[in-house]
Amino acid sequence: MENGSPGHISCRLMEWYGRQRRDLPWRRTTDPYAIWVSEIMLQQTGVHTVIPFYERFMIRFPTLPALAGASLDDVLKAWENLGYYSRARNLHRAARIVAEEKKGRIPSDLSGLLSLPGIGKYTAGAILSIAFGQRIPAVDGNVRRVLSRVFAVTEAADTPAGEQILEEQARCLMPADEPGTFNQAVMDLGALVCLPKKPRCPSCPLEDFCEGNRRGIQETLPVKATRPPLPTKVFMTALLRSLDGRYLAVRRPERGLLGGLWAFPTIERNNGDPATWLGGQAGVTVLKMGTLPPVRHGYTHFRVVAHPFLYHLREAASEIGEREGHVWLRPGDFDRYALSALDRRIFNNVLPMDNGIAERPGRKGIK
Repeated sequence: MENGSPGHISCRLMEWYGRQRRDLPWRRTTDPYAIWVSEIMLQQTGVHTVIPFYERFMIRFPTLPALAGASLDDVLKAWENLGYYSRARNLHRAARIVAEEKKGRIPSDLSGLLSLPGIGKYTAGAILSIAFGQRIPAVDGNVRRVLSRVFAVTEAADTPAGEQILEEQARCLMPADEPGTFNQAVMDLGALVCLPKKPRCPSCPLEDFCEGNRRGIQETLPVKATRPPLPTKVFMTALLRSLDGRYLAVRRPERGLLGGLWAFPTIERNNGDPATWLGGQAGVTVLKMGTLPPVRHGYTHFRVVAHPFLYHLREAASEIGEREGHVWLRPGDFDRYALSALDRRIFNNVLPMDNGIAERPGRKGIK
């Protein structure tokens, strides 16, 4: 192995990045707001998925005042299908805090950024290093993988002890000038070369310095803490269709899963008869309900199986009326409302019935 001093490693990495860096839209600016938006979107979401969302979002909300002045509905609609909606709610809330309490200036210090909703150590490090040129590590999944392999770190990377070791390694390697470029270089190396499976070691600029490669253990790193299997939650969902072809949508509480989005009435299923709960959702007399195929969806910490039930009501929406947080929508209206991927899939499943293509409800009861 060659001289593995921090200076040699970072120099080799920066030279590689100068040739191979990805041309990403948020890398064409040093605007802290634009970088902040990109880093929030990139949390738990891949680059190629984020790019079109980021470009549309920045057209819709090009400045922090534009985002702070927007309604939560508008922000959630712009975020729709990107998932992890708490990111959008926190970004919107944080933008309002900056606009109202910090005179529109995004904090340029670690404690100030960490005080904002939705910003953790990685995001703060990325913003401060890239937008403000501060020598602060930004250790994401790609960076953890690269550093774990280069230094053969056998401590679980997703534990506090492992995170501290990797942050110290990153800080040791980081040059005094261009810290943001360094952080992005490590990210790109992990995304393009130091892959989770079958890393491209012969193409890696750090192959000569990589202790994991020398030992032949690179594919076993980073070590991850043992996690229990994801639980599965079963939900019931009520699709209430009024006589004039409208469906009831309700706004989810802002705190909690998918907060602030619009949804069909849903409850976690227990061992009792679901008819009691489902029948109470409309507040009116209903015809027999029919069933739709279950819809499965995965979240970070659990999986969901939703069982939709379709009601045809005797009354028109105007006869039923609306309550706060409740709206009756025609199928074409749903495009203007932000739904979760789960609710959107349920809605798409009911459209054939709405158009009279599938069997009409009422022939099957609840089993």
